Amino acid sequence: MNAYINAGTFFLATSVVVLIAILIFDLIVRYKVWEEIQKGNMAVAMSTGGIVAGVANIMHFAIMSNDSIYNTAIWGGIGTLLLLVVYFAFELLTPKLNVSEEIGKGNRAVGFISMIFSISFSFIIGASIS
Repeated sequence: MNAYINAGTFFLATSVVVLIAILIFDLIVRYKVWEEIQKGNMAVAMSTGGIVAGVANIMHFAIMSNDSIYNTAIWGGIGTLLLLVVYFAFELLTPKLNVSEEIGKGNRAVGFISMIFSISFSFIIGASIS
C-alpha cells in the first residue's frame, strides 16, 4: 500500500508545480492565455502547451532522480524557473520579433517555435537537474 500512497503523493505534488507554472506563465505573458485559447488562438495554445509539456518533462526528471517529495519539488521548481527564463531569453534574443505580441496575434509559426523551444530546453534542464 505504501507504494500507492508514494505514487499518489508524487503525482499530486508535481501536478501542483505544473499548475503553478501555468499560472505564472499566464501572469507574465502580454496576453490572457485562457481568453485567447477560448477564442481559438492556436499560437497561444501551442506556446502554453509547450510550457505544460516542458514542465511535466522537468518534473519527470525530478521524480526520477530524487527520492523525497521535498527534493523533487525543489529541483522541479528550479527547473521550471529555468524554463521560464528560457522563454524570456527567446523573447530577448529575437529583437526583431516581439514573441509575446506575435503569439497574442495568433502567429502560429511563432507559437510553434516557442513550443519547440520549451520542450527542447526541458530535456536539457531536466538532464541538468538529475
